[in-house]
Amino acid sequence: MRTTMKMSKKTLLAAAGLATAAALTLTACGSGSGSDKPVTEVSTEAGSDKAATVLDTPFKKPDLVLTDTHGKKFDLRERTKDKPTLIYFGYTHCPDVCPLTMSNLAVAKKALPRSEQDKLQVVFVTTDPDRDTPAVLGKWLNAQDPDFIGLTGDFATIQGAARTIGISIEPTQKDKNGKLVSMHGTQVIAFSPKTNGGYVLYGEDATVDDYTKDLPKIVKGEKP
Repeated sequence: MRTTMKMSKKTLLAAAGLATAAALTLTACGSGSGSDKPVTEVSTEAGSDKAATVLDTPFKKPDLVLTDTHGKKFDLRERTKDKPTLIYFGYTHCPDVCPLTMSNLAVAKKALPRSEQDKLQVVFVTTDPDRDTPAVLGKWLNAQDPDFIGLTGDFATIQGAARTIGISIEPTQKDKNGKLVSMHGTQVIAFSPKTNGGYVLYGEDATVDDYTKDLPKIVKGEKP
């Protein structure tokens, strides 16, 4: 069961108006409780039907060193420097949003020319590191795209890094039915290969078509 706690795009636009700051709220998956929390200030355009939201002030890429699916140290800033990078925080036991988001990205990535596919870095950082070992992450991501990067490690480190880019996550806990769930924001943030700043945000409503249309520009560091 999942409770969605977010402001719809239409509601955002109606409230924001032309180039007015609006606060996106996090979406939680895999749980039946939670509360709305602001993510970041963004600008939207009235009448826009774009899935992408360009941030007024780009996020700095998290200074994060974790363990990849091969059990090796992975320095996020160093390994993705000057590369188009998509970062998502989620967990492999998620029943809905996480696998759908990664599947959408995998399908959209395959629509890119091979040379651009090789440039694009898709990074999945677990919010449930106790269960998401390197082996578990590797098996799960291989079913999506073998080139996707999976990272795990200390929860406090992951939580702190997520917070720097406006993503709220909470420790895994049991719901009322005794099922282990992870509460986390479900935004995908795109980082520019030109500035290494996180300048574009996608909510869980972004579709395969949205990503397919936008990724050619993301790869070049352009605004979608």
